[in-house]
Amino acid sequence: LHKHCASLRALQTSKYYGQALLTEVYKHLNLIESDYFGIEFQNIQSYWVRIISQQIHYNKKVTTMLRLAVKFFPPDPGQLQEEYTRYLFALQIKRDLAEERLTCSDNTAALLISHLLQSEIGDFDESEDREHLKGNRYLPNQERIQGKILEFHRKHVGQTPAESDFQVLEIARKLEMYGIRFHLASDREGTKINLAVSHMGVLVFQGNTKINTFNWSKVRKLSFKRKRFLIKLHPEVCGPYQDTLEFLLGSRDECKNFWKICVEYHTFFRLFDQPKPKAKAVFFSRGSSFRYSGRTQKQLVDYIKDSGMKKTPYERRHSKVRVSAHASNTDVPKQSAAFPEGLRTPGSPASATVPFHSVHSSAAPTTLPIFAESSPSSLDPRAPYTRIPDKNTPMPAEETGRKLVQQPGSPIFQSFQGSPLGLNAAFPVNLNAAGQGSSPLLSPVLSDAGGARIEEDDEMKRKVRPWHSYFIAKEILATERTYLKDLEVITVWFRSAVIKENAMPEGLMTLLFSNIDPIYEFHRGFLKEIEQRLSLWEGKTNAHVKGDYQRIGDVMLRNMRTLKEFTSYLQKHDEVLTELEKATKRLKKLEMVYKEFELQKVCYLPLNTFLLKPIQRLMHYKLILGRLCKHYTAEHRDFADCRNALKEVTEMTSQLQHSLIRLENFQKLTELQHDLIGIDNLTAPGREFIREGCLYKLTKKGLQQRMFFLFSDMLLYTSKGVTGTNQFKIHGHLPLHGMLVEESENEWAVPHCFTIYSAQKTIVVAASTRLEMGKWMEDLNMAIEMADAPGSFKCRSSDEVSLEQESEDDIHSSRSSLDRQSHHRANTTMHVCWYRNTSVSMADHSVAVENQLSGYLLRKFKNSNGWQKLWVVFTNFCLFFYKTHQDDYPLASLPLLGYVVSSPVEADGIQKDYVFKLQFKSHVYFFRAESKYTFERWMEVIKRATSSPARSSLLLPKDEKDRHTD
Repeated sequence: LHKHCASLRALQTSKYYGQALLTEVYKHLNLIESDYFGIEFQNIQSYWVRIISQQIHYNKKVTTMLRLAVKFFPPDPGQLQEEYTRYLFALQIKRDLAEERLTCSDNTAALLISHLLQSEIGDFDESEDREHLKGNRYLPNQERIQGKILEFHRKHVGQTPAESDFQVLEIARKLEMYGIRFHLASDREGTKINLAVSHMGVLVFQGNTKINTFNWSKVRKLSFKRKRFLIKLHPEVCGPYQDTLEFLLGSRDECKNFWKICVEYHTFFRLFDQPKPKAKAVFFSRGSSFRYSGRTQKQLVDYIKDSGMKKTPYERRHSKVRVSAHASNTDVPKQSAAFPEGLRTPGSPASATVPFHSVHSSAAPTTLPIFAESSPSSLDPRAPYTRIPDKNTPMPAEETGRKLVQQPGSPIFQSFQGSPLGLNAAFPVNLNAAGQGSSPLLSPVLSDAGGARIEEDDEMKRKVRPWHSYFIAKEILATERTYLKDLEVITVWFRSAVIKENAMPEGLMTLLFSNIDPIYEFHRGFLKEIEQRLSLWEGKTNAHVKGDYQRIGDVMLRNMRTLKEFTSYLQKHDEVLTELEKATKRLKKLEMVYKEFELQKVCYLPLNTFLLKPIQRLMHYKLILGRLCKHYTAEHRDFADCRNALKEVTEMTSQLQHSLIRLENFQKLTELQHDLIGIDNLTAPGREFIREGCLYKLTKKGLQQRMFFLFSDMLLYTSKGVTGTNQFKIHGHLPLHGMLVEESENEWAVPHCFTIYSAQKTIVVAASTRLEMGKWMEDLNMAIEMADAPGSFKCRSSDEVSLEQESEDDIHSSRSSLDRQSHHRANTTMHVCWYRNTSVSMADHSVAVENQLSGYLLRKFKNSNGWQKLWVVFTNFCLFFYKTHQDDYPLASLPLLGYVVSSPVEADGIQKDYVFKLQFKSHVYFFRAESKYTFERWMEVIKRATSSPARSSLLLPKDEKDRHTD
């Protein structure tokens, strides 16, 4: 500490950049995730400005106040790996509330303050709460909401400081003003606006209302010229805007400062690696050479996860020792914890309650006021940090309200005299996030920094919380978030596309959106209610005593009853799908908009798939509620509500079951219609899709790969186009009426081979495995039997297509027609079946609909060291990866057909719990869940959705059947 203090004195008397001061502060605090923080100072206009480069000029008469502050605000507090970092972020939120930077409603402000109270003084006690609020200002005029604060605080009994900090961040991150720092500007018309920057991009505010967001993906270049700040957009996203947007700031320095902040934010959140410094010009240079010099967020996360640094055990506890807010400085204990909560400066009223370092930088070398004197009100001992030091680390004497825990075998802690600046010796900070009683919301496994910070033994946890029902409720929340995003693909994104091009008739617009908009609005409210319930559930650790909110049945029952009112809307989805398909065939403009929209990243599935989501979601509710009812005993207070909610949703699903089967079949036929060339009426009434997949057809040239499609009336076989359109050209079709299928492996000496005899021709095909052959033969025989039945659907003459010509000329001749078609996505099941050499049936699709899941997982590649946290959505046989659940479109996808899911073996070298392995040939991925329940759910849904053994086992030898089952 003496060395650090000497360094700080030297900094004050020399010309140093702010980074040098920051470095010393980080050393003093032992702050690992230091890149999130910076120093800000108060300028002449009394605005707090972040230091970038050298901005504070020498002036003997002016004393400048410096303070540590959060520099980068991540969108998800789960991205902060350390509990200590989250604590500092919570203090920043506390400061922003006090300074009215974080504006919000009274209810939200009261909820935030209640969590801060829980963090600082512990469980609710009305007299203590009132006394504390009287002496501490969390918000100007907080008296008007004091009743709400006390009401909310009463509900947090048992919540640990770490949980409270996380709750503060979870609430704050959803506010529009979270992390926003205004820069006064005006637009080209002279209108006064505020510019700000966030992880998303550059934001424009009018007052406190956000009026525009320029995402980083839309921005081509940021620059400044004197006082003008310029944003150059990519041409394809300019829309109604001009190519370059211009804003006028107060001065060149302000403009350049804001530009630098934008550069830093873009580098920190968007780039994997920090850019290399720009080489200085020999004679003259154009433009600024400024570059962000720290680590990017990805580098920071990877460093903490992969460094394997040994961390000092770290624990935080409440204390009931009170220090009066009006006590003199001599009554306040000297600061020995690693991060002083706020140091008051004379003449700065706001700083009295600011919970961060505040430091003076004076030009006069004689005063050396590097750190201001401690403020009693901000050094509240009720939220202490207890540290267990390394063996040889000196410790300060036990201070009032701050208990020093001595582990068995550790040395007796020796007292240490304070430094001349009034700060005691620093000692290593343990930044481990696994504090006692940590909330499951913290997802410790997902913020792991190298240790195995997984949930404690399930049986021990069950004594405190009903974990099984909690994780089921959490699954409802996660899948509801995904479902609402899926609805937005239609209600927000597709609507915008058709309105922009005026491509959809008014009647169809009314039919489509009048049916889906009310459902979307209902689920928005439903999601908020689930989020609120989970927030309260996670905030209590004494559920066995007062478990008012540790249940989900009442929320589900109330909303399932409301959802019944929308049954009439859901019943119209059949008409909506049909009319939309007719309109796209009739109107070329709508067809063009439809196809172009499907190519957008936000439309990560075939468009009409999203129209099935509302009915499919009912099936999910039914399955989830069924699991809850099985989990609870009949005496459990949540059981009756869950059972009644299950009854309500079962009534709805029984009414819509036949409609869903019909809709799923129609959706699949229309999807195939878009992907197949050579047939115009695939969606003919009465036709049913049965199976699609890859088989090898025996030709004069040998076995040739072909894609087969089995319907209730015919079998199509196709080849993949040689252009980049990803479509398949039909080579032939065989009517099922009178067809015969026979195994012929011995006759042709080809493994897994069978012969298809039809009235038109006979073909010989081979499957990739005996299991695949069994699936095809079983489905073909079933379809033939149905096709031969009286009154069955027959092929119409309009469906006739030419038979296959086995020449390359035929394939190449299709190029002109292929090129006229739109490029289609490559992760639909037909394309995955083609590359993975497998097949999928309609029955498999139905099972996959039931087995959908969302949530945060850690992903690791076979040869990589670090784990990456991702929001993962499993649907349509595919994993879709997002950075957070708030993202509008996935970063990448992994189709799972052909993959095998299992637990890692010893040779994989995975030393973590709750890890499952996905493998296809040499492609291997590892995924890590947060709990045993979540791990089992992911394994369950992936296995069910991606493994489809033949319904009949007669075709399989016992040893091979066992092998596939394993």
